[in-house]
Amino acid sequence: MSKMSMRKFASSALTIAEMEARKIRHSSSELWIRAIQPALWLIIFGEALSKARGIAPAGISYIQFITPGVLAQSVLFVAIFYGITLVWERDLGLLNKLMSTPSPRASIITGKALAAGIRGIFQAIVVFALALIIGANVRFSLYDVAGVFVVVILLAMFFSSLSMFIASLMKTRERMMGIGQAITMPLFFASNAIYPMSLMPPWLQAIAVANPLSYAVDAMRAMLLTGDYTYLPVDMLVLASSTAAFIALASIALRRIIE
Repeated sequence: MSKMSMRKFASSALTIAEMEARKIRHSSSELWIRAIQPALWLIIFGEALSKARGIAPAGISYIQFITPGVLAQSVLFVAIFYGITLVWERDLGLLNKLMSTPSPRASIITGKALAAGIRGIFQAIVVFALALIIGANVRFSLYDVAGVFVVVILLAMFFSSLSMFIASLMKTRERMMGIGQAITMPLFFASNAIYPMSLMPPWLQAIAVANPLSYAVDAMRAMLLTGDYTYLPVDMLVLASSTAAFIALASIALRRIIE
């Protein structure tokens, strides 16, 4: 790809991301409503199991352990329904207009995925605020928080592009709502978000290893809790490659939505 093509791609993606970000400003109440769920997980579920022993690693409270998992879950729930927006735009004729522009298809998907990342950052800020309120002792150094934001953006881009790829197969809002609800909780529970992989049976461990959510949680735990960055490059590589793969798949399948 030439420099001019890369510049055109980046410009188109950022323009689309900006358009999507404006929607967030006009419907900010949705983000506040979605903040209720992480609050319930941290305050009720986290506190209820905070006295349990053997779940969190030694030296880490369960509230600390679950905070990165709740953050990852919040991002998952925001991003996984992004395909519904794509179907809705098709029904209104907006997607046809967007695809008639010179913007590459991949830039359309990338721009929308970046907008999901912006929503994810809002969820991260909410979870950080809740962690401070309930007294969860997590690392808030500038570099660690910035690293968590990068992970959040990649995770949101992955799940939103996965959702948009699924939208090209389902093609209706009703089907997308059903498939979104059907896969969110299995993805969440088949990860290391609320319990370590060592407690899982072997068959569930195999699923968790293949689940990108596990790598996002692992990366955020390294930055927010342990400070052990040994596996961080692997976590970031898995997230980045998974995101790139599904952006490519969603871009290829985009035209199927309007057929």
